[in-house]
Order: sequence, then C-alpha cells, then structure tokens
Amino acid sequence: MAKKENELAEKSILPLKYVDAVEDIFHAILAIALLIIGIGAFYFSIERLITTAPFFPNGMIQGVNDILFIVIILEILRTVISRFTDGVYQLDKFLIIGVIAAVRHILTVGASLTLQTGKSDEAFDRAIYEMGLNAIIVVALVFAIFLSKSAHRNK
Repeated sequence: MAKKENELAEKSILPLKYVDAVEDIFHAILAIALLIIGIGAFYFSIERLITTAPFFPNGMIQGVNDILFIVIILEILRTVISRFTDGVYQLDKFLIIGVIAAVRHILTVGASLTLQTGKSDEAFDRAIYEMGLNAIIVVALVFAIFLSKSAHRNK
C-alpha cells in the first residue's frame, strides 16, 4: 500500500506536501468562514427572537428553527475541523447533519400546519406528504448511521 502511494507521489506534478498544505489552508479559511456565519446566525436569531410578535407561538417556533440551523452550521464546522485531525471526511458526521436538517424541516412544516388556519386541502396534503417523506429520510439516515457504526466496530 505504501509502495503505491510513493509511486503516485513520484508521478505527481506538484509535491504532495505542497498540495496538502494548500488544502489545509483552504480548509482553515472555510472553518473560519463557517464560524463567522454561525456567530452571525446566532446574533440574528436572538434579534429575531426578541422582535417577533407574538412571542408565543411564532417567536418560539422561529427560535427553535434558528437554533437547529445553527446546530447544522456547527456540525459542518466540526466536520471541517475533524478533517485536520483524521485527514478524511467522516460519513457519520454528514449523516447526522442530514438527520438534523430533516428533523428541522419536519418541525417547521408541523408548526406551519398548526399555526395556519384556512389552508386549502391541496396545501395540507402537500405538507403531510413533506412530513412523511422527511420522516422516511430520517429513518433511512439513522439506519445508515447504524450500518456505518457497525461496520466500524467490525474492523
């Protein structure tokens, strides 16, 4: 295995240590950008939470939605940072981000169904289909996480 890597390194136009250094710098810039985006999202979430009227239920629902969005940003940041330590992107982290995003969408659609009155039957049916599809996505992603974890245990 090491012999193949050495052969690839010899055939490369640029030395791999320079490519790795540039890649690390780029990932560091992405991590800083994600951190700034997360801080900005937190600031605007707090501002929106304070100014949304009425606070119950609209402000609370928007607050939960914003918090889950920030969690997604932080999980992506954690994935980029773990790239420095492990040298690879980990599948489990992306699956967890997908679960959080799908659950966030389920909560948002469910809250909109609860709050809106006078919704047409077509809009109601579409919202129910969205929630059902996202629930299937969550189950599939959790199953994928289970398979990934069991594959790592068997190594």
